[in-house]
Amino acid sequence: MDISSSSQQKFIEMASKAKNPMEKFDDSMKFEKDGQTFNLICKSKCDVDPKILKWAFKLAERNVGLYYKTCSMGWQPKIKQRDLNKNWAKYLIAFDKRKTPIAYSMFRFDHDYGKKVLYCYEMQIEQDFRRIGLGRFMMAALEKCAEFWNMEKVVLTVLRNNYDAKAFFSKLDYKLDETSPDDNEKVDYEILSKVL
Repeated sequence: MDISSSSQQKFIEMASKAKNPMEKFDDSMKFEKDGQTFNLICKSKCDVDPKILKWAFKLAERNVGLYYKTCSMGWQPKIKQRDLNKNWAKYLIAFDKRKTPIAYSMFRFDHDYGKKVLYCYEMQIEQDFRRIGLGRFMMAALEKCAEFWNMEKVVLTVLRNNYDAKAFFSKLDYKLDETSPDDNEKVDYEILSKVL
């Protein structure tokens, strides 16, 4: 079924206006592993505690700063801070039992090359909580959210030199998107996507 551009835009606007676009998914907001329970919340950037936004920046710096430093673009902290503080941003944040943040995804709903997409800009997890299935769980929550709001796919950007991230997304069936720059363009990133 061919959906008109104005209809597509309405879906995106409705999803974007939702303070918590995951409000209806109680089952997607709790991750349990080895007797531990991790609670997830989803909020618009304007409702996120500024301390958590500072933590999000520091976590990104620890996790991917080195990858950026070895790219032609380099690590640009002011740009990363600006990106994390965009007014349109939505955050999915995981907390441990002490209510300490341990992982987050920053995303938005967007119109991308004629498609309605949920664009995942960041997926960062604290070192001690990796490889327990939390990242997979959070990506599944984003996919469920995208489907609920009638998005056509989930899209994300990954640095070419971040082999662990590329392997992680490949295991989740993310493939090189048709919009990804080709090798001749000499850029440091790839665009991956998963059609819903």
